[in-house]
Amino acid sequence: MNKILEDKLNKLINQLKTMGKVAIAYSGGVDSNFLLKVAKDTLGDNVLAITINAMMHSTREIEESNNYAKEFGVKQIVYKIDDLDLPQFIDNGPLRCYYCKKFIFAKIKEIASEHNIKYILDGTNFSDLDDYRPGLKALEELNIISPLKDAKLTKDEIRTLSKELNISTYNKAAFACLATRIPTNNKITKEKLRMIEEAENFLQDCGFTQYRVRFHEDLARIEVEKKQIEKFYNDEIINKVNLKFKEIGFKYVTLDLNGYKMGSMN
Repeated sequence: MNKILEDKLNKLINQLKTMGKVAIAYSGGVDSNFLLKVAKDTLGDNVLAITINAMMHSTREIEESNNYAKEFGVKQIVYKIDDLDLPQFIDNGPLRCYYCKKFIFAKIKEIASEHNIKYILDGTNFSDLDDYRPGLKALEELNIISPLKDAKLTKDEIRTLSKELNISTYNKAAFACLATRIPTNNKITKEKLRMIEEAENFLQDCGFTQYRVRFHEDLARIEVEKKQIEKFYNDEIINKVNLKFKEIGFKYVTLDLNGYKMGSMN
């Protein structure tokens, strides 16, 4: 491990030690998995993973988070929200993420308080500051701590350290809540989110690793990594994806030749 990474990791560990007992907003993604593992190694049983399961979350991602938490030996609470009827979320305006984060993290704070935990952490990292993320303001207002950001750990550095610590998600594809697939000001519904989820699950089953299905009413716009676009040169894949997406409910199915790009709906 190089000196810069070692210093950043030590800074993270020392910050965790000063808090003593923490609750982590836990999705099972690359960042929150890394944070959970380091917290567990540092604080032992004084770590609680809190996972929110709402309409914009993928069932597969929730199930994966269960498996990782068990693997690390961390207690996990999964709080299910059947209908997120928050108007600012449903209306999907430019600040949707802010209102959603404010609502979700207020619930996480409530759960942490019930377990006498003062410090609530999330997996925001230093690279996230370069992206359009209105939800970061909500975390600030609720005094949520982002120790990966504080240690100035970037996305790539977290993957590198995850590999060194034998965390299996070091090469896991980036994921975001399903609502990010729907254009701003286009209302969010459970039906749309489930269509997106089923379509993306199918792409994963076809062997795609980094993908998004962008929802444009009757039209599904598929984004995959540029190096995987060539998989669509195969007639069998084209036909399978086209038929499945039509079965899901899309009228038109398109492939974005720009490839996958994080935040392309911003």
